[in-house]
Amino acid sequence: MFTPYLEHPRERLVNYIAVEPLPVGAEARGYSELEPSRLDPGQPGKRLWAVDDPGDSAPRARFDPDRGVVDVADGVERLTVWVLVEPFDDGADVHVRVRFRADRPHEVELAGFAGPRSTPLEHLVLTATMGNWARLRRLELADRTVTPALLWPGFTGTGFAEHASFGLDELMRDGASAVVAATGDEVDPWTVTHSADTAAHWRFEGRRMRQEWRVDDPHPALRAQVNARWSYWASASEIPGGPAYENLEVVEPFRQGAALRFIVEPLD
Repeated sequence: MFTPYLEHPRERLVNYIAVEPLPVGAEARGYSELEPSRLDPGQPGKRLWAVDDPGDSAPRARFDPDRGVVDVADGVERLTVWVLVEPFDDGADVHVRVRFRADRPHEVELAGFAGPRSTPLEHLVLTATMGNWARLRRLELADRTVTPALLWPGFTGTGFAEHASFGLDELMRDGASAVVAATGDEVDPWTVTHSADTAAHWRFEGRRMRQEWRVDDPHPALRAQVNARWSYWASASEIPGGPAYENLEVVEPFRQGAALRFIVEPLD
């Protein structure tokens, strides 16, 4: 996810979305970002590639994408791209529709689909996986704000905290839509002191933001979930200010083509 309107340099990544299916009866999700690839032997992570037609399932190079299809719906120009995913080892065979609208420049709509050869799915989680970069620590619920320090007091180490989960009745609503959002807790996140071994790409830059999932047609069993890290991913470098949320996601029973929106809005 790129947000140049937050005054980022061209290649600055604010977050990224991982594809994590859970087949019916399985105990663990597939992980698009970690599961070894069969198309690219020796590489971690399943190959993803962009096409104009989701029926065109032949694998192609990641860096040879189709450009997407532009059309007009209800008077609004939109761009649709289909992202195909290398089949998972657990039998999940999924793809994602990605849609941008001209009247909503700070959001992207995502919808998950199971292909005809896929094992049946319990969930297809599209998770925002890099909250640590923005040091997200304030999770906004309907009647309260929740922090990692409250959820996991004393948590340290280089792993992930266990998921904290919140039902639909605990989430903010905007009409029928369910909303879960997170922000940082620092007024000036550019001035914090990092440990000497912190990689440059973890250092915050640009404007402060609010990151949000919005589900316009939520399933009654929908839940919002977060976990946290004390150290930045793939390192032992301590996150300034203590643990911060890493994954921000909504989980609901799988529904073919169910859509949700990820939004990144400036705070100032």
